[in-house]
Amino acid sequence: MLFLAAEGGANPLVGNLIWLVVVFGLMYFLMIRPQQKEQQERAEMIRALKPGDKILTNGGLIGVITKVEDLSIKVRIAEKVEVEVLKTGVARKLKD
Repeated sequence: MLFLAAEGGANPLVGNLIWLVVVFGLMYFLMIRPQQKEQQERAEMIRALKPGDKILTNGGLIGVITKVEDLSIKVRIAEKVEVEVLKTGVARKLKD
């Protein structure tokens, strides 16, 4: 019975389908796309880390990178004090 044409010959199922596509499109442009862009920017920032960069870790430590390895980095947080941090633990790169 739902598939019968309504008055005026329009199918209400088509109208509902159009609204579903519009809502999905809005969700994509307002939620999914910005999140993907942010993830790409973060991945690029992590790839670009080099010795001498000042960083902030997710744990709140601020330090200077002394050595970059495959999965981790060495960070000097005080004179003669270095810690090893996973690259994914870097929150952001700070300006000097």
